[in-house]
Amino acid sequence: MRNSAIWDFVKAHENFKDPEWVGEPIDPVPPKPSPDGPDAPLPNPVDPPEIPPNDIEPPVKLEVKLADGKVRHIRFISTTSYWSADGKPISAREFMDRLFGDLSGMIADEDALRKIWSDPDTRHHFLTQLADRGYDRDLPDETRSLVDAPDSDLFDVLSYVLFTTSPKTRQARVLSVKEEDLSATGDEMKQLLFAILRAYEVGGESELELRKLTQTLSSRYGGVGEGKAVLGALPAIKNAFRRMLAGLNRR
Repeated sequence: MRNSAIWDFVKAHENFKDPEWVGEPIDPVPPKPSPDGPDAPLPNPVDPPEIPPNDIEPPVKLEVKLADGKVRHIRFISTTSYWSADGKPISAREFMDRLFGDLSGMIADEDALRKIWSDPDTRHHFLTQLADRGYDRDLPDETRSLVDAPDSDLFDVLSYVLFTTSPKTRQARVLSVKEEDLSATGDEMKQLLFAILRAYEVGGESELELRKLTQTLSSRYGGVGEGKAVLGALPAIKNAFRRMLAGLNRR
């Protein structure tokens, strides 16, 4: 490829050296600030998008008058199903009627329920009787939800169904038994019972079975025998456990 060049035959480039021909220099024009620069005005704030309302309807409170003529308040939740003893779907009202009738035939008064509930053996037998009447293992959670007492012991829930006694939370019962029943207990025994109570606050009455006592002994001390060496004979440990349960279910 041939190279090309521009030849200045008249020497016009020399005119750039002549001030009269070139003229006075012109000051440069400052550039306009960019709209995105530091001096740019802040844009108008944009409102956050509206959050659509929750489509889930809140539970509806219903009043149910049972056979004793007293009113109970229950929560109607459309996603919860209740069943009769023969496996047919029933309403929440019908479930409460059925539960009240069955419990009334098994428990004379609140003290009788408290006595049953304070002993792991009689509590287990009572729950077995309920299972024989068609109440499965979901009964505690279903009934807690029905009477709007999710953090209460099943004892409190059944007391409300039978006797309209206002439910206490498990946390309130634990605090009470710690202050009133375990303050004079020896440190090692107290720590064992405190561990059981912590599990009870989270997991409910199933954590108060005798087998849980054995499991807690094994987990804390490496075995039941090792626990006995620290705490004393097994009957003494069980008696302390039962005394705690009696205080836990105090009115």
